[in-house]
Amino acid sequence: MRDAVGGVQSLLVLGGTSEIGLATARNLTRGRTRRIVLAARDPSAAEGAADELRGLGTEVEVVPFDARDFSSHAPLVDRVFEGPGDIDCALVAFGVLGDQEHLARDGIAAVDAVETNYVGAVSVCIPLAERMREQGHGVIVVLSSVAGERARKSNFVYGSSKAGLDAFAQGLGDRLHGSGVHVMVVRPGFVRTKMTAGLDDVPLSTGPDAVAEAIADGLRRNAHTVWVPTPLRFVMSALRHLPRPLFRRLNV
Repeated sequence: MRDAVGGVQSLLVLGGTSEIGLATARNLTRGRTRRIVLAARDPSAAEGAADELRGLGTEVEVVPFDARDFSSHAPLVDRVFEGPGDIDCALVAFGVLGDQEHLARDGIAAVDAVETNYVGAVSVCIPLAERMREQGHGVIVVLSSVAGERARKSNFVYGSSKAGLDAFAQGLGDRLHGSGVHVMVVRPGFVRTKMTAGLDDVPLSTGPDAVAEAIADGLRRNAHTVWVPTPLRFVMSALRHLPRPLFRRLNV
Protein backbone atom coordinates (compact mmCIF):
# COMPACT_ATOMS: atom_id res chain seq x y z
CA MET A 1 0.00 0.00 0.00
CA ARG A 2 1.15 3.58 -0.61
CA ASP A 3 2.69 5.13 2.48
CA ALA A 4 1.25 7.94 4.60
CA VAL A 5 2.32 10.62 2.12
CA GLY A 6 1.16 8.73 -0.98
CA GLY A 7 4.51 7.33 -2.03
CA VAL A 8 4.61 4.15 -4.14
CA GLN A 9 6.26 1.41 -2.10
CA SER A 10 6.00 -1.45 -4.61
CA LEU A 11 6.25 -1.38 -8.40
CA LEU A 12 5.66 -3.91 -11.18
CA VAL A 13 7.33 -3.02 -14.48
CA LEU A 14 5.86 -4.91 -17.43
CA GLY A 15 8.62 -4.48 -19.95
CA GLY A 16 11.49 -4.97 -17.55
CA THR A 17 14.19 -3.93 -20.02
CA SER A 18 12.32 -0.83 -21.22
CA GLU A 19 14.50 2.26 -20.84
CA ILE A 20 11.49 4.32 -19.76
CA GLY A 21 10.41 1.59 -17.35
CA LEU A 22 13.85 1.34 -15.78
CA ALA A 23 14.27 5.11 -15.60
CA THR A 24 10.94 5.23 -13.75
CA ALA A 25 12.06 2.47 -11.38
CA ARG A 26 15.26 4.38 -10.58
CA ASN A 27 13.31 7.59 -10.08
CA LEU A 28 10.82 6.01 -7.70
CA THR A 29 13.59 4.19 -5.82
CA ARG A 30 15.07 7.57 -4.94
CA GLY A 31 11.75 8.20 -3.21
CA ARG A 32 9.95 5.53 -1.23
CA THR A 33 9.78 2.47 -3.51
CA ARG A 34 11.34 -0.55 -1.82
CA ARG A 35 10.05 -3.50 -3.84
CA ILE A 36 10.28 -3.80 -7.62
CA VAL A 37 9.32 -6.64 -9.93
CA LEU A 38 10.82 -6.48 -13.41
CA ALA A 39 8.81 -8.59 -15.88
CA ALA A 40 10.85 -9.14 -19.03
CA ARG A 41 10.72 -11.35 -22.10
CA ASP A 42 14.40 -12.19 -21.49
CA PRO A 43 14.92 -12.13 -17.73
CA SER A 44 18.71 -12.43 -18.09
CA ALA A 45 18.73 -9.12 -19.99
CA ALA A 46 17.12 -7.41 -16.99
CA GLU A 47 19.55 -8.72 -14.38
CA GLY A 48 22.05 -5.88 -14.82
CA ALA A 49 19.35 -3.30 -14.15
CA ALA A 50 18.07 -5.40 -11.26
CA ASP A 51 21.51 -5.39 -9.66
CA GLU A 52 21.73 -1.61 -10.09
CA LEU A 53 18.39 -1.16 -8.36
CA ARG A 54 19.40 -3.55 -5.58
CA GLY A 55 22.45 -1.37 -5.07
CA LEU A 56 20.07 1.50 -4.34
CA GLY A 57 18.58 -0.47 -1.46
CA THR A 58 15.57 -1.94 -3.25
CA GLU A 59 14.31 -5.52 -3.21
CA VAL A 60 14.13 -6.61 -6.86
CA GLU A 61 12.67 -9.74 -8.47
CA VAL A 62 12.96 -10.57 -12.17
CA VAL A 63 10.22 -12.70 -13.74
CA PRO A 64 9.57 -13.87 -17.33
CA PHE A 65 6.91 -12.04 -19.32
CA ASP A 66 6.02 -12.39 -22.99
CA ALA A 67 3.52 -9.78 -24.20
CA ARG A 68 2.18 -12.14 -26.88
CA ASP A 69 1.86 -15.23 -24.67
CA PHE A 70 -1.63 -14.23 -23.60
CA SER A 71 -2.42 -17.40 -21.65
CA SER A 72 0.51 -16.69 -19.31
CA HIS A 73 -0.60 -13.22 -18.25
CA ALA A 74 -3.18 -14.01 -15.57
CA PRO A 75 -0.91 -16.60 -13.88
CA LEU A 76 1.94 -14.09 -13.92
CA VAL A 77 -0.22 -11.43 -12.29
CA ASP A 78 -1.37 -13.94 -9.66
CA ARG A 79 2.23 -14.91 -8.92
CA VAL A 80 3.35 -11.30 -8.48
CA PHE A 81 0.39 -10.35 -6.29
CA GLU A 82 0.88 -13.40 -4.10
CA GLY A 83 4.36 -12.15 -3.20
CA PRO A 84 5.16 -10.17 -0.06
CA GLY A 85 2.88 -7.16 0.32
CA ASP A 86 0.63 -5.46 -2.20
CA ILE A 87 1.51 -4.00 -5.59
CA ASP A 88 0.96 -0.25 -5.43
CA CYS A 89 1.78 0.55 -9.04
CA ALA A 90 2.02 -1.41 -12.30
CA LEU A 91 3.76 0.25 -15.24
CA VAL A 92 2.79 -1.09 -18.68
CA ALA A 93 5.97 -0.17 -20.53
CA PHE A 94 6.40 -2.75 -23.27
CA GLY A 95 5.90 -2.18 -26.97
CA VAL A 96 7.50 -2.21 -30.39
CA LEU A 97 7.88 0.52 -33.00
CA GLY A 98 9.01 -1.59 -35.95
CA ASP A 99 10.06 -0.54 -39.42
CA GLN A 100 7.12 1.53 -40.60
CA GLU A 101 7.65 0.91 -44.31
CA HIS A 102 7.81 -2.83 -43.67
CA LEU A 103 4.69 -2.79 -41.48
CA ALA A 104 2.77 -0.91 -44.16
CA ARG A 105 3.46 -3.72 -46.66
CA ASP A 106 3.53 -6.88 -44.54
CA GLY A 107 0.24 -7.80 -42.91
CA ILE A 108 1.74 -10.50 -40.67
CA ALA A 109 4.36 -8.10 -39.32
CA ALA A 110 1.68 -5.47 -38.76
CA VAL A 111 -0.45 -7.93 -36.79
CA ASP A 112 2.58 -8.92 -34.70
CA ALA A 113 3.16 -5.28 -33.76
CA VAL A 114 -0.49 -4.66 -32.94
CA GLU A 115 -0.68 -7.82 -30.84
CA THR A 116 2.32 -6.68 -28.81
CA ASN A 117 1.33 -3.05 -28.35
CA TYR A 118 -2.42 -3.39 -27.93
CA VAL A 119 -3.67 -6.95 -27.47
CA GLY A 120 -0.87 -7.85 -25.07
CA ALA A 121 -1.60 -4.79 -22.95
CA VAL A 122 -5.32 -5.56 -22.84
CA SER A 123 -4.58 -9.16 -21.93
CA VAL A 124 -2.43 -8.27 -18.93
CA CYS A 125 -4.30 -5.16 -17.76
CA ILE A 126 -7.58 -6.98 -17.17
CA PRO A 127 -6.16 -9.37 -14.52
CA LEU A 128 -4.06 -6.51 -13.14
CA ALA A 129 -7.14 -4.39 -12.63
CA GLU A 130 -9.00 -7.27 -10.98
CA ARG A 131 -6.21 -8.00 -8.50
CA MET A 132 -5.85 -4.33 -7.62
CA ARG A 133 -9.60 -4.00 -7.21
CA GLU A 134 -9.54 -6.99 -4.83
CA GLN A 135 -6.78 -5.41 -2.74
CA GLY A 136 -8.67 -2.11 -2.77
CA HIS A 137 -5.99 0.19 -4.17
CA GLY A 138 -3.35 0.57 -6.86
CA VAL A 139 -2.33 2.54 -9.93
CA ILE A 140 -1.93 1.21 -13.46
CA VAL A 141 0.33 3.46 -15.53
CA VAL A 142 -0.07 2.88 -19.26
CA LEU A 143 2.55 4.16 -21.69
CA SER A 144 0.55 5.38 -24.65
CA SER A 145 1.95 7.81 -27.24
CA VAL A 146 1.06 11.04 -29.01
CA ALA A 147 1.10 8.83 -32.13
CA GLY A 148 -2.27 7.54 -31.00
CA GLU A 149 -3.88 10.98 -31.09
CA ARG A 150 -4.27 10.88 -34.87
CA ALA A 151 -3.00 8.18 -37.20
CA ARG A 152 -0.29 9.57 -39.47
CA LYS A 153 0.71 8.08 -42.80
CA SER A 154 4.32 7.67 -41.65
CA ASN A 155 3.44 5.34 -38.75
CA PHE A 156 -0.25 4.46 -38.96
CA VAL A 157 0.20 0.86 -37.79
CA TYR A 158 2.04 1.89 -34.63
CA GLY A 159 -0.26 4.87 -34.16
CA SER A 160 -3.39 2.78 -34.47
CA SER A 161 -2.12 0.30 -31.86
CA LYS A 162 -1.45 3.17 -29.45
CA ALA A 163 -4.85 4.72 -30.22
CA GLY A 164 -6.52 1.46 -29.25
CA LEU A 165 -4.40 1.18 -26.11
CA ASP A 166 -5.15 4.76 -25.11
CA ALA A 167 -8.91 4.31 -25.53
CA PHE A 168 -8.81 1.03 -23.62
CA ALA A 169 -6.87 2.58 -20.73
CA GLN A 170 -9.24 5.53 -20.47
CA GLY A 171 -12.26 3.24 -20.45
CA LEU A 172 -10.64 0.98 -17.88
CA GLY A 173 -9.95 3.97 -15.67
CA ASP A 174 -13.57 5.08 -15.91
CA ARG A 175 -14.78 1.59 -15.04
CA LEU A 176 -12.50 1.44 -11.98
CA HIS A 177 -13.48 4.89 -10.69
CA GLY A 178 -14.53 4.62 -7.06
CA SER A 179 -12.86 1.22 -6.56
CA GLY A 180 -9.62 2.60 -5.14
CA VAL A 181 -7.80 1.72 -8.38
CA HIS A 182 -6.58 4.49 -10.66
CA VAL A 183 -5.36 4.42 -14.27
CA MET A 184 -2.88 7.01 -15.52
CA VAL A 185 -2.28 7.37 -19.27
CA VAL A 186 1.12 8.71 -20.30
CA ARG A 187 1.49 10.21 -23.79
CA PRO A 188 5.15 10.82 -24.64
CA GLY A 189 6.31 12.24 -27.94
CA PHE A 190 9.55 11.15 -29.58
CA VAL A 191 11.76 9.59 -26.89
CA ARG A 192 15.43 8.91 -27.54
CA THR A 193 15.74 5.18 -26.74
CA LYS A 194 16.98 1.98 -28.34
CA MET A 195 13.58 1.71 -30.03
CA THR A 196 14.09 4.99 -31.89
CA ALA A 197 17.82 4.54 -32.56
CA GLY A 198 18.71 5.65 -36.08
CA LEU A 199 15.72 7.98 -36.40
CA ASP A 200 16.19 11.73 -36.54
CA ASP A 201 15.10 13.81 -33.57
CA VAL A 202 11.95 15.84 -34.02
CA PRO A 203 10.85 19.03 -32.23
CA LEU A 204 10.08 18.44 -28.54
CA SER A 205 12.08 15.20 -28.45
CA THR A 206 12.90 14.00 -24.95
CA GLY A 207 14.66 11.21 -23.06
CA PRO A 208 13.67 8.37 -20.70
CA ASP A 209 14.60 10.30 -17.56
CA ALA A 210 12.27 13.16 -18.50
CA VAL A 211 9.41 10.70 -19.06
CA ALA A 212 10.20 9.02 -15.74
CA GLU A 213 10.08 12.35 -13.90
CA ALA A 214 6.74 13.16 -15.54
CA ILE A 215 5.39 9.77 -14.45
CA ALA A 216 6.60 10.31 -10.89
CA ASP A 217 5.03 13.77 -10.85
CA GLY A 218 1.78 12.37 -12.25
CA LEU A 219 1.69 9.74 -9.51
CA ARG A 220 2.14 12.43 -6.87
CA ARG A 221 -0.73 14.43 -8.38
CA ASN A 222 -2.93 11.38 -9.00
CA ALA A 223 -3.18 12.57 -12.62
CA HIS A 224 -5.35 10.89 -15.24
CA THR A 225 -3.29 11.94 -18.28
CA VAL A 226 0.34 13.01 -18.59
CA TRP A 227 1.86 14.58 -21.73
CA VAL A 228 5.64 14.51 -22.15
CA PRO A 229 6.66 17.21 -22.74
CA THR A 230 3.59 19.22 -21.74
CA PRO A 231 3.44 21.44 -24.87
CA LEU A 232 2.63 18.36 -26.97
CA ARG A 233 -0.89 18.53 -25.58
CA PHE A 234 -1.50 21.70 -27.55
CA VAL A 235 0.43 20.58 -30.64
CA MET A 236 -1.58 17.38 -30.92
CA SER A 237 -4.86 19.19 -30.28
CA ALA A 238 -4.12 21.38 -33.30
CA LEU A 239 -3.17 18.38 -35.46
CA ARG A 240 -6.21 16.41 -34.35
CA HIS A 241 -8.55 19.14 -35.56
CA LEU A 242 -6.71 19.94 -38.78
CA PRO A 243 -8.94 19.31 -41.83
CA ARG A 244 -8.01 16.05 -43.50
CA PRO A 245 -7.06 17.54 -46.90
CA LEU A 246 -4.51 19.74 -45.11
CA PHE A 247 -3.38 16.93 -42.79
CA ARG A 248 -2.62 14.70 -45.79
CA ARG A 249 -0.23 17.30 -47.14
CA LEU A 250 1.91 17.25 -44.01
CA ASN A 251 5.12 15.25 -44.12
CA VAL A 252 4.31 13.37 -40.93
